[in-house]
Amino acid sequence: MTVREQFRVGKELKLREQDAGANRLSSRADDAGLGKAEAKAQDRARTAGLIARIAELQVMLYAQRQQKVLLLLQGMDTSGKDGTVRAMFSQISPMGIRAVGFKAPTDIELAHDYLWRVHQQVPVKGEVAIFNRSHYEDVLITKVQGMIDSKECKRRYAQICDFERMLSETGTTIIKVFLHISKDEQRERLQERLADPDKQWKFDPNDVVQRQKWDDYQRAYELALVATDCDHAPWYVVPADSKTQRDLVVASLLLETLEGMKLGFPPADPKLTATLIE
Repeated sequence: MTVREQFRVGKELKLREQDAGANRLSSRADDAGLGKAEAKAQDRARTAGLIARIAELQVMLYAQRQQKVLLLLQGMDTSGKDGTVRAMFSQISPMGIRAVGFKAPTDIELAHDYLWRVHQQVPVKGEVAIFNRSHYEDVLITKVQGMIDSKECKRRYAQICDFERMLSETGTTIIKVFLHISKDEQRERLQERLADPDKQWKFDPNDVVQRQKWDDYQRAYELALVATDCDHAPWYVVPADSKTQRDLVVASLLLETLEGMKLGFPPADPKLTATLIE
């Protein structure tokens, strides 16, 4: 079974039944006698090897300038979206890589349709674009906050599926990742930010407010992921209580996807090969 098959969203997704602390790809899963620290060290080494290969393929993608990749990251507050971006791409050439963070829409953005600001940020040929949050915010948050009703929510699911199909049909490979953390893990991460003066800048009081709607958000994510999971734009649920396991799974998903794109360098030009520089 491929990694993509292991973590692909099911038709009857229940997030409360998904183990946010699962370690299916961990070295410890293969060797129960392995110590926790040693397993983490081995998993980090495996992830580093995967990222090195991702870097090689990303250069080919950029050199070809034909295909595009969109890696979309969603998750509850503190689920590790920023950390995932750093882990996957800090060792990769910045050429052909672009990260986009979607905050609350501006007045100008609100004056347009909700996909307007998103369409401007999709990858160009040869590029990997990483969405840290995305157009799904305009279904999830608006539904939980009561800004749209169920009918409008379903309408937006259909519009998003059409939008992503258009991207796919014009050369974009889409990888959608939901970073799944438990409520207890979120509490610990929020508390950690408060306890460390150097991390308090990360703390947003609104995170605590939204935490009170945890169950509502979980249900909203369940509906959104199932409704918009398509072969041309699949969703993957990644256990994210462990940052080490999270990075290993996302790197595995990304590498498996890139390898399936049959990337390579453009054919060499015999005339250039024979050219001598004086």
